[in-house]
Amino acid sequence: MRQSGFNAVKTFDGPSGLDQARKIRPGLIVLDLLLPGMDGKDVCRAIKSNPLTQSTPILMLTAKTEEMDRVIGFELGADDYVTKPFSPRELVLRVKAILRRKEALQEEQKIIQIGDLLIDLERHQVSIKKSPVRLTSTEFKLLFELASRRGRIQTRENLLNKVWGYTYEGYARTVDTHVRRLREKLGLSGDWIETVRGVGYRFRDEEE
Repeated sequence: MRQSGFNAVKTFDGPSGLDQARKIRPGLIVLDLLLPGMDGKDVCRAIKSNPLTQSTPILMLTAKTEEMDRVIGFELGADDYVTKPFSPRELVLRVKAILRRKEALQEEQKIIQIGDLLIDLERHQVSIKKSPVRLTSTEFKLLFELASRRGRIQTRENLLNKVWGYTYEGYARTVDTHVRRLREKLGLSGDWIETVRGVGYRFRDEEE
């Protein structure tokens, strides 16, 4: 990671990793699920439940390849998922893609309001009837991509490229998992997001 220009801090167990995340507040966390002392899933859950660290992107790293493990990781708030064995180049590309998404959001100065839903890009906040909705950084980016192009169909492949920064065959289910979680968090406002069978998703236009 240092050869790619990143200043990496290593920890070797769950509790110390969580402690460093709270103290250092890193730009991104590469989190192995198989950790001694505290399971990686519990570390992820703790990071995403703490207001000081909840916006920190997390890239999960694990030997587990079953789809359910990926789903659980995304439900806990992970932004991406890499399975072992992996190439260092792939890991670096995934990290850079996540950081580019984060930087792009920070540079935006826009507010989108649709019905009771308000998306404040400058503050990285979402609210419904002025009540805050807690989203992961990836969920926030996904919502923005859909809402800012409301009325237009977004394919799963396009969303993978725009939100995750890559397009790999077999990863379309990643989009479905995040859309499902996003709808759940938005409650009735989640109905704005429509499924276009066999294609992808669309954020319904206000005039419809």
